[in-house]
Amino acid sequence: MDACTYPLNAAPMSATAGAAAALRRLWRALHGGMSLVGAATVALALLLLGQPQLRADLEQAATQWLLQRQAGGEATAEPAATDRPAATGLQSLPAEQARMADWLARKYRVAAEPLAALVAEAHAVGRQLGLEPALLLAVMAQESRFNPFAASPMGAHGLMQVLTRAHLDKFEPHGGPQAAFDPLSNLRVGAQVLRESIARAGGSVPGGLRLYVGAITVDASDYISRVLSEQERLKRVAAGQRVPFNAAVPLPAWPEPAPEAAALEALVRLPAAAQQPS
Repeated sequence: MDACTYPLNAAPMSATAGAAAALRRLWRALHGGMSLVGAATVALALLLLGQPQLRADLEQAATQWLLQRQAGGEATAEPAATDRPAATGLQSLPAEQARMADWLARKYRVAAEPLAALVAEAHAVGRQLGLEPALLLAVMAQESRFNPFAASPMGAHGLMQVLTRAHLDKFEPHGGPQAAFDPLSNLRVGAQVLRESIARAGGSVPGGLRLYVGAITVDASDYISRVLSEQERLKRVAAGQRVPFNAAVPLPAWPEPAPEAAALEALVRLPAAAQQPS
């Protein structure tokens, strides 16, 4: 009988013996030609085939990881804002910043830790843009009372009530329009809008606030007075003075608003960042 042929009466190989032989051949192939990583991959695949729940859990974890990676990639365009913590302890701030954060937290009945992070960010952004941190905080207080999810019927969103649709380009480095509800991103974009408003008003802070709030045919004096008063109170708090929440403070006089046509022209070039004052 030829050594390469089977006897005609040989019994067919059982299913179990055939499977065992197939596994032995697979193992020899893995052992001879695949790396340990390949073997681990095959083993994991075989395990997942028999464990549907485990496979689903791993798929969910992988999806979440990919989303986090994507969000992280978008945020790298503005690391100075996104890398800062959303909350911090008062003890980690310089004394003048800690006094401001504590005073604001008590006045507006918000948690001190996220307020402390906003105060720190306001100082960082203020240095970069040449704006007083107390002014940025006063605008936030007036616009939203430090509610990061505030929204107006006009489409203004977040802490500084930025008109998101009008400033999509400014939100793009922060991840897009949804960043309007991220406190630090909203603060940064609102500060940019405020700086541009002040520049268009010839460097006048009251004039910039009038453009920021979008006042054209209404008198914004009350809004401007409230913001500047809060700014002055915050400066006194930072200096270590005991200041009642609604203490009256003297304010310098500011010039009359520009004619309506000029204000309208400025507003067309720079959309308002907030709703009309109430």
